[in-house]
Amino acid sequence: MRLENRVALITGASRGLGKAMALAFASEGASVAVNYVKNREQAELICEEIVESGGMALPVQADVSNPAEVKAMVKIVEDVYGDIDILVNNAGLFAPISLIDDPPSKIDRLYEVNIKGIIYTVQAVIGKMKERKYGRILNISSIAGLGTAVANTSGYAATKAAVISLTKRMALELGEFGVTVNGIAPGFIKTDMTLHGGVTEASPEDLKAIAERAMLNRVGEPEDIAYPALFLVSDEASFITGQTLTVDGGRKDFLSHSA
Repeated sequence: MRLENRVALITGASRGLGKAMALAFASEGASVAVNYVKNREQAELICEEIVESGGMALPVQADVSNPAEVKAMVKIVEDVYGDIDILVNNAGLFAPISLIDDPPSKIDRLYEVNIKGIIYTVQAVIGKMKERKYGRILNISSIAGLGTAVANTSGYAATKAAVISLTKRMALELGEFGVTVNGIAPGFIKTDMTLHGGVTEASPEDLKAIAERAMLNRVGEPEDIAYPALFLVSDEASFITGQTLTVDGGRKDFLSHSA
């Protein structure tokens, strides 16, 4: 049990990548706090699935862009399970935005959730991690932040590039306290957000075209992210920090591979 006796908080865990990580972490012994914003029913179903499998899980509501709600969420988790060992910053938003044609105000909500949400959540848990000289923080970015050539994703890409930078800077600040900070940059993964909340509704033809952009000639499943995440928050990765792992099946459609 790679996460036995560990407490994990996963934001945005009521569906998609967060759900897959919650199930994977629980299967390895972690007590998992499943964060959601609105969909309590779905979060409860995930927790029920974990408990029925012999694990421990708790649904916790909070909008990560609201620091007061984040602090209240962390307190609930600590009251039930004790100090948080693992934080996965998975909550994120996507909206089709052009940095040329759209007003800057359109990016504000993305900035609040995708960037400031990470800062608020880390600030809420880091005090006790520093005291105990132990912690695992994982930030979910995107290959959009690395420069994939997909139209109407510029605003999202800008925030996800910032997540990669945050990961490095947080790792620098927290390494002396025994806290690792890493990231994952997923490619196209089949989730509600990518299939139904993206630039357009993803049709079978769209999925085929996206698969052809990857060297492995397929699109990803949530579990393709959950298992690398499990490794990065385990003690097996105790000497890895400040890194963002690309998990995209070998995508070929980048604007540039240079710095």
